[in-house]
Amino acid sequence: KYGIELPKAVAEALDTDRRTGTTFWRDAIEKEMKNVSKAFQFNNDDTVPIGYKHIICHMVFEIKMVGLVRKARLVAGGHLTDPPSDSVYSTVVTRESVRIMFTIAALNGLDLLGADVQNAYINAPTKEKVYTTAGLEFGSNAGRPAIIVRALYGLKSSGARWRDHLASTLRREGFTSSLA
Repeated sequence: KYGIELPKAVAEALDTDRRTGTTFWRDAIEKEMKNVSKAFQFNNDDTVPIGYKHIICHMVFEIKMVGLVRKARLVAGGHLTDPPSDSVYSTVVTRESVRIMFTIAALNGLDLLGADVQNAYINAPTKEKVYTTAGLEFGSNAGRPAIIVRALYGLKSSGARWRDHLASTLRREGFTSSLA
């Protein structure tokens, strides 16, 4: 992509860095793992609770057009899980709704604030009972069972868990939903 080799696995990314004498992919992997490490729990005796299902996790690699920055994203194989019994539906704001909001704010002289929540999903706990076997990206924990305790990208219920978590946080801070 953009003339740069795009790896399909962690070992391939690290090999590319070794061959090119760079640390671009290693740095991207380390940054992602630093961000998502709280999504995993390792038990001292490497046991997995009864009823937990094994799934795979893998890195998805990308190159951003601006600056050709390397990006790595750890994604769970949620396609291997059974459909959750509770709702996984999560509302999404439409482009038109955002434009209407901007118009209303401008007509009423209101200030708007925007934000990006980095690795948003992992801020919310997951209800899915799943674990994975840690890969190379986990460093010294490679090969160990890792229980997924946060709403990791790729799990079926992660969007709904993040929405519930954000809504309860905003309510706790005193915000209320608009009837509009």
